[in-house]
Amino acid sequence: MTIDAAPKPATRASSLPAQPRAFSGIQPSGVTHLGNDLGAIRNYVALQNRGAAEGFETIYCIVDYHALTSVHDPDRLRRQTLEMAASLIALGLDPDKCMLFVQSHRPEVTELCWLLNTVTPVGWLQRTPTYKEKRQTQPEDVNHGLLTYPVLQAADIVIYKASLVPIGKDQAPHLELSREIVRAFNARYGETFPEPHAVYTEAPVVLGTDGVRKMSKSVGNTIDILAEPDVIRKQIMSMVTDTQRILRSDPGRPEVCNVCQMHRHFGDDYEEIWDGERTARTGCVDTKKLLAQRIIDHYAPAREAYRELIADPVRLHRILDEGAERIRPIAEATMAEVRERMGLR
Repeated sequence: MTIDAAPKPATRASSLPAQPRAFSGIQPSGVTHLGNDLGAIRNYVALQNRGAAEGFETIYCIVDYHALTSVHDPDRLRRQTLEMAASLIALGLDPDKCMLFVQSHRPEVTELCWLLNTVTPVGWLQRTPTYKEKRQTQPEDVNHGLLTYPVLQAADIVIYKASLVPIGKDQAPHLELSREIVRAFNARYGETFPEPHAVYTEAPVVLGTDGVRKMSKSVGNTIDILAEPDVIRKQIMSMVTDTQRILRSDPGRPEVCNVCQMHRHFGDDYEEIWDGERTARTGCVDTKKLLAQRIIDHYAPAREAYRELIADPVRLHRILDEGAERIRPIAEATMAEVRERMGLR
């Protein structure tokens, strides 16, 4: 885990937190898959533990407002929000070490989003890669929320005055836009928000079972790490490997094989595994079987914890409600300051 850059010193320290504060949001896409864990959640847990040791706060949010740009079934949204909460906790987020809550439980963020809209040029939003992509993937539903999605992302971060944001490389353009929005606001109304800086994961892009596209439920190329072992095994055995390796006796190219790349995250012997592929001592089937068993074993405790959590929605709601209440003083203080600076109070 590396920090992209050290936060700049504030010119008006009274309005900024004395310690760095970390924030990240995740879509309520339901039960997590391997891409979620390698690309985000492992980073969340590492930063949470670092924050607990070094004395700074870590804040994690399930962004259901964001999900409304593409999910329009209320029951599905509620179910997937709880599934994501249970997944995050099962994979290592500790509500005693971090603040975990649902975005809509702190509605102050929507007010801040509107206020940040007034300093954000439309051209900035029209250039974002995600907006361009969504116009292609859901042309029948290009709603205004898709355009202003990055402004809400910025509001999520700056309402808690976070300066550290654990993200994957694909989110870098959105974080840079958040930084530009912060600069625009601070230039107009005075130093109010710290510029957020990326904390990148060790697995910036996790390819799916097709070996081509980023792992995503919408694509259908996931490895469902909290599913039953037989499901995981079937998904991994379907993975595309080195397309140029036709025969078992052909030497492999682990550098381009997605299965070999994933072995980096599940054991210290990946170089030995790669050498077996290069010399054809092992075949793709052998490497897949080994990866499947390692993933099944690695996530066995999380799988059990998830089953217990999802079976107790009352407990999950309590955890999320407590997280939203713990974060309330920060959100309210920021909004009071912003309203005063903008002449609203």
